[in-house]
Amino acid sequence: MLIHQIGITKIKGVGANLAKILIAYTGSPEAVFVEKRQILEKIPGIGSILSSKIVSQREEALENAEKELEFIQKNKISTFYFADQNYPFRLKECADAPVLLYGRGNADLNSGKFIGIVGTRKATDDGKENCRKLISDISGNLPNTTIVSGLAYGVDICAHKVALDVGLPTIGVLAHGLDRLYPSAHSATAKNMLEKGALLTEFSSGTNPDKPNFVQRNRIIAGMCDALVIVESSEKGGSLITAEMANDYNRDVFAFPGRTTDESSRGCNALIKSNKAALIESADDLLRFMSWEKSEKENQNHSMQTSLFVELTADEQEIHALLRQHSDGIQTNELAILLTKPVSKISSLLLEMEFKNLVKCLPGNVYKVVK
Repeated sequence: MLIHQIGITKIKGVGANLAKILIAYTGSPEAVFVEKRQILEKIPGIGSILSSKIVSQREEALENAEKELEFIQKNKISTFYFADQNYPFRLKECADAPVLLYGRGNADLNSGKFIGIVGTRKATDDGKENCRKLISDISGNLPNTTIVSGLAYGVDICAHKVALDVGLPTIGVLAHGLDRLYPSAHSATAKNMLEKGALLTEFSSGTNPDKPNFVQRNRIIAGMCDALVIVESSEKGGSLITAEMANDYNRDVFAFPGRTTDESSRGCNALIKSNKAALIESADDLLRFMSWEKSEKENQNHSMQTSLFVELTADEQEIHALLRQHSDGIQTNELAILLTKPVSKISSLLLEMEFKNLVKCLPGNVYKVVK
């Protein structure tokens, strides 16, 4: 139930990773709230101290979840649970992806290409022009592209506004709950984004835009995208953290170069110099690096058939059938939840299937079928 999905995010000391482990081993979010402490403490990563804290918080966590549920229903907010198909599949590949996301708007979180565009809050005129030209040219070549950013001052808000101007859906990832908007100066743009885009957050109502939340927010931007572009950044800009996260997630990172004397270009130049970002000067460069020059029709006509020359056990057939329904892969923990089997058994079966060259393992312990 949704109240239990919300509730598990309300238990202090249990982050996204541990929450998924708890759900995988107990079988469901509901089970986390009824399982005995002696059972919980045996789950990897939990132990006796944390299991006691979990048990002592469960009642309060559900009470808080009930209040959040009322807020969600009253304000027609959508939720995205990590084991559901509407959850962003790219983000699902990241081990530390949120258990639950809250959203407002009409964006499809899985359709087409996703490009993250971030940068300094003190964007220069040149930086804004690069941002405008990039998004405008992308819209002409790849109209089914969603622009993702953080709704902050500077490059972020420029990216959102240009996307709206050229008719591309755009998603703003927030560092606070959906009962407020920061900065308030961007309220009008945010409202326009809801028509062909979305506002997305992992934070429940009542959460302030505190500094640590922006770092957490950045990992969602990095994880949701096929490619991340840094338009401008100072030597210690927050967008550099987003770039580091994107690299950790094996995303393609790009940056516009600038003059060595310009403070707003030092971060981008450093990323390029350290091979943490590829240098681009235009949308053409980005499309070429990403091999997106081929038409969508050519990509769609690519054969998706898999020929199997080995016999599968009943359990392996079940896993294989489920993975084929999720072409971008599923995490081991999520497989265990969907198939109601222990993580240990799923891991063993996946290893055997990997030896048979039926599946392959991606970063974040995500498995997908070999095509």
